[in-house]
Amino acid sequence: MKKSRFSDAQVIAILKQGESGIPVAQLCGEHGMSAASYYKWRSKYGGLEAPMIQS
Repeated sequence: MKKSRFSDAQVIAILKQGESGIPVAQLCGEHGMSAASYYKWRSKYGGLEAPMIQS
């Protein structure tokens, strides 16, 4: 499986930015990722904190 460019902590930080009201298109442009990745992460990690992902 391919390793992600983003660490778990970075994914959580990006998701928190999205929850704070920043448009998804803007987030994706700033971080160089696709909207599909954002929504996939949101469904997988939504509501979790970085330490919870490590387990």
